[in-house]
Amino acid sequence: MSTRSEEIFKQFENIGIIPVVVLNDEKDAEPLGRALMEGGLPAAEVTFRTAAAEGSIRIMAEKFPDMLVGAGTVLTTEQVDRAVAAGAKFIVSPGLDEEVVQYCLDKDIPVCPGTQTASEMMKALKLGLTHVKFFPAENAGGLKMIKAIGAALTALKFMPTGGISADNVSEYLKSDKIFCCGGSWMVKDDMIKAGEFDTIRQKVAQAAQIVKELRG
Repeated sequence: MSTRSEEIFKQFENIGIIPVVVLNDEKDAEPLGRALMEGGLPAAEVTFRTAAAEGSIRIMAEKFPDMLVGAGTVLTTEQVDRAVAAGAKFIVSPGLDEEVVQYCLDKDIPVCPGTQTASEMMKALKLGLTHVKFFPAENAGGLKMIKAIGAALTALKFMPTGGISADNVSEYLKSDKIFCCGGSWMVKDDMIKAGEFDTIRQKVAQAAQIVKELRG
């Protein structure tokens, strides 16, 4: 793993919970970024499946240079290029696409592909990865599954995403197999669309407090 990737994944670990956000309008990017920064989770995985994603990443990266902004739901190398050009510091995908992963590795772009099975995780290891997404976490067996596979694949650390909530995130973060969790409960689409950024900031602060209590 490159020094750049090590640094980024260390930031993931320090932040603990990475907000996974869907932005349908670029105008929401700045107030959302401010709510995340002020709430204490200075990060965003902006899902790359809306027309506003690219512009939103650019705005967040420019307005909040200390924020860890990346692109999620990245499916192609062309999307990698667009996301990085917009200012994305990392790439997350829902599954393990070897072409996309290798493309990121060749360009020294931190990448965290989605995995669900031992075979996919072994492929990730073979590609030289040590950090992977476990998705969709709750539907795929949750923490029990991670602990079971993680006992065999000791070199891997996981970012569970999908079904993570304020109710179960603590259990995940207590495990030494988890470097961080991805979650959207504090940044739900309807809250963003309604402009409820004060509510988002409060929910983000509550999430940040969970991390602080568990990891100091």
